[in-house]
Amino acid sequence: MNDLVRDDYLMLEGLRLHYRDWGDATAPPLVLLHGFTGHARSWDSFARAMSRQYRVLALDQRGHGESGWTTDYSTGAMVADLGAFVAALGLKRFDLLGLSMGGSVAYNYAGSRPAELGRLVIVDIGPELVASGSQRIQAGVQASDTFDSVEAAIVASRAANPRADEDEMSNRVRHNLMRTVDGRWTFRYDKALRSPGRPRPRPSSDENWAAWRQITAPTLLLRGGVSDILSLETAERMAKEIPDCRLMEVPGSGHSIPLEAPMRFLEAVQTFL
Repeated sequence: MNDLVRDDYLMLEGLRLHYRDWGDATAPPLVLLHGFTGHARSWDSFARAMSRQYRVLALDQRGHGESGWTTDYSTGAMVADLGAFVAALGLKRFDLLGLSMGGSVAYNYAGSRPAELGRLVIVDIGPELVASGSQRIQAGVQASDTFDSVEAAIVASRAANPRADEDEMSNRVRHNLMRTVDGRWTFRYDKALRSPGRPRPRPSSDENWAAWRQITAPTLLLRGGVSDILSLETAERMAKEIPDCRLMEVPGSGHSIPLEAPMRFLEAVQTFL
């Protein structure tokens, strides 16, 4: 297994973006986009496994991880970031995987039919969301976000998602924290994203469906069997709307499939790619 990894940064349109670069630079590239409140390090175990065959590029999207904070967290801005990232690294052909928010960015990007895009993996997100799940996520980010210790943050996160794999949850939380001025711990992503007064602009469902229908790349759509974000009805419609889309459900998993069912997630993606 290839453990060769380095952290790097790009300045794109005045915004610093951090990414992790796994594996052989001459291998076929695979770009990973995390979900809302996530970060590049949440892909560590998956990226390590995939780096046996791919150059895996895990991007911290704007406002998350070690990337810069800004005032625009719209889907359109993140799609533009992805395009600039691909151009800056000179990627001529690559596969793209996006989870949740990152999945929205990925399929909106893919909807522009970029010539360099090979295969596409979308994880538990679609043009329409289940309202109760969206409200759950928003309530979670507005809850207490300051902790006396890293362990306390892990305990709180585990309570919020008891289905999560222990090792994956620990790694995700540990790399999503930073010190406050009083020596406590808080999340690394922009605090503005936790504010109900700062909604994140997103395309309408009609705009999302229009982008989805433009996708021509072979696509894998993964849905958690008990997801409260992507309904089975929407997922089945998505699979029918584009010419080459495979829908796969992961039984027993909720929205965060890589966190809750990491081995089944890895197997599904490896098989497709």
